[in-house]
Amino acid sequence: MGATSLPICVTCGTQYGQTRADCPICLDERQYVPLEGQSWTDLESIRLGHNPVLREEGALLGVGCEPKLGIGQRALLIPTEAGNVLWDCTAFLNDEIVEAINERGGLAGIAISHPHYYTTMVEWAHAFDVPVHLHADDRQWVGRPDSSIEFWEGATKELAPGLTLINLGVHFAGGTVLHDATGEGALYSGDIVQVIPDRTHVAFMYSYPNLIPERPSVVRRAAEMLEPYQFDALYGAWWGTVIPTGAHEIVQRSARRYLRFALEE
Repeated sequence: MGATSLPICVTCGTQYGQTRADCPICLDERQYVPLEGQSWTDLESIRLGHNPVLREEGALLGVGCEPKLGIGQRALLIPTEAGNVLWDCTAFLNDEIVEAINERGGLAGIAISHPHYYTTMVEWAHAFDVPVHLHADDRQWVGRPDSSIEFWEGATKELAPGLTLINLGVHFAGGTVLHDATGEGALYSGDIVQVIPDRTHVAFMYSYPNLIPERPSVVRRAAEMLEPYQFDALYGAWWGTVIPTGAHEIVQRSARRYLRFALEE
């Protein structure tokens, strides 16, 4: 079976290394199997029915596709002195995206917040000949093992000068955000720290589709870990989910509000 024919879950976008009847990520209580049942596609088919979307997202380049695919997240291209880093991943990848990113200097590496966005990460790694950085606590969720995947352990990992992965443990044990110390600072959060519509707060959930709140002890630890890091902007997982300023205080205020409600008797 060629790589572009490997099965991809329609619901979450995860690519697996071999044909299977189920998707472990969708069977987990943080995700779901649709009422009509599990269905599959592959990268070759996706390329026929979707188009790439590359556009500015805040101060960065966002990478995604239309129509919506899987969970619908977009990736971010983050420039650093050591080369570009792709933050999070989408299942859609074609020559146009590869060419557009190479025109901007290519990639030095890929880092992903949590298993819902692993998608076709191995395809991306092979296309750009770079490693994928995943937290070891989420090793069990890798659907297509590959030598390009590098697992890291502990609370933090420096990807490049001023660019630090932080394992908050929200949503998944390996749930990770990426802190950028450039300028006023930015936090790339996926939905580990979820940007919500009013932009004055963020959310912390164990499961978003199934509305399972995160454990108070995990939220408290996450807030404590983020407190020393300065960041003015926060980038969520979907198009338009950007808090352009005041994000550090918004995260801390949101954690206090969450704990106040969660611990109220």
